[in-house]
Amino acid sequence: MDFGLLGSLVRHQNQPLPHTNMDYFQGVVTEFLRAKRSTFVNTEYMIQLDPGNAYTKGRHWFCDAVAVDFAERSVHLCEVTYSKTQYSLVERLQAWSYHWPSVTEAIRRDSSLEGSWHFIPHLFVPHTNRPSLEAKIAVIKQPDAHELRMPVPIITTLEEVLPWLYRSWNGERYKSSTDA
Repeated sequence: MDFGLLGSLVRHQNQPLPHTNMDYFQGVVTEFLRAKRSTFVNTEYMIQLDPGNAYTKGRHWFCDAVAVDFAERSVHLCEVTYSKTQYSLVERLQAWSYHWPSVTEAIRRDSSLEGSWHFIPHLFVPHTNRPSLEAKIAVIKQPDAHELRMPVPIITTLEEVLPWLYRSWNGERYKSSTDA
């Protein structure tokens, strides 16, 4: 399996593939999210539908990162994956979709968010995996009532969040040599 530049970086550090790639890019994604100064990121965020110490299967998940953008009053449930099958990610999205009002309420409760906030899943995948993920997202079962539905996730490719493409202090992209 060839992981291109990322694989070179990881092999240079004498670390095994592919698990280390995931860890490395979770950090890259986190830094990308944090580059916008109005966004605060909590990694490995536990979404727990039931308050207290009950960790019931199917009622709690660890999200790779939750990014709260205070300027946009939005909460991004961020997941990073290299999986070509994307089975675990799609299974998680289906569970979130089924429990979406409870998922958002749990985050409001545990993060002390008051007022109106827009919640949305935000997925980070390699460019080559994007088309298959889009197809799988399209068939996720949703509740009939529109107000109970999980929004269509934002998909950002990992190639878009490389640190040399944007300014780390404000998140603005550098102009490319092809920009007019």
